[in-house]
Amino acid sequence: MLLSGLSRRPTWLPDTAMVLCAGRGTRLAPLTDTVPKPLVPVCGVPIVDRTLEHLTRAGVKRAVLNAHYLGEQLEDHLKDRAAPEITVLQEDVVLETGGGVRNALPHLGDAPFFVINGDSVWLDGLRNALHRFADTWDPERMDIQLLLYPFARVLGWHGYGDYTMDELGRISGREEGRIAPYAYMGVSIVHPRIFRAAPDGPFSMKRLYDHAEAQGRLFGALHDGLWYHISTPADLEQANQRFAGGHVADVPFF
Repeated sequence: MLLSGLSRRPTWLPDTAMVLCAGRGTRLAPLTDTVPKPLVPVCGVPIVDRTLEHLTRAGVKRAVLNAHYLGEQLEDHLKDRAAPEITVLQEDVVLETGGGVRNALPHLGDAPFFVINGDSVWLDGLRNALHRFADTWDPERMDIQLLLYPFARVLGWHGYGDYTMDELGRISGREEGRIAPYAYMGVSIVHPRIFRAAPDGPFSMKRLYDHAEAQGRLFGALHDGLWYHISTPADLEQANQRFAGGHVADVPFF
């Protein structure tokens, strides 16, 4: 690859992102007893700020965030931020991930948009991760595309992996009793048409992933940088140590 190709912008990029920030973060207690999970710092920087910086560097113009648990703290934290343009939607009841995105659709537009979990922490690889991800999006074949990470490299080894992927990039959920090679990073591109199959009220985005998979329209792309899964205090401590140590792993990655 020519070095100039590492910094090129994609031919298309979503100009809007939905950042999911309404969750309680119970597994990260007691830290989340007094602050919402997106405001928990990783190496001194709140998780949500790291996400918004990724969006700004990529060129995403608008971000819609939902909030519920201690949502006023999140809104106050973001009130003076200049970029990207921020809209915070306070949810009176917990709508879960899918219901939260569905509720925000009037603010997200008719074009595909990013959906990012409020606790996803990643570092770019050789190229801007969101640019690289957007370059693999194909609206003719896809309704949803998930950014995936090799499960063997997941810090903490939670669960058994999430997806398998074929040679065309089409992905399938892990079968019961098996280990899947890829973990979902909590970063996706979603076409709003998939919400035609969505119910009213609270529901998980996983319901739409499964629907897209059944239609052969759920795809994945692999992240070539680092990702930290922040679920428990132990995960956070390991991530802080890795950030402080320059992201050097305890053992080499192969």
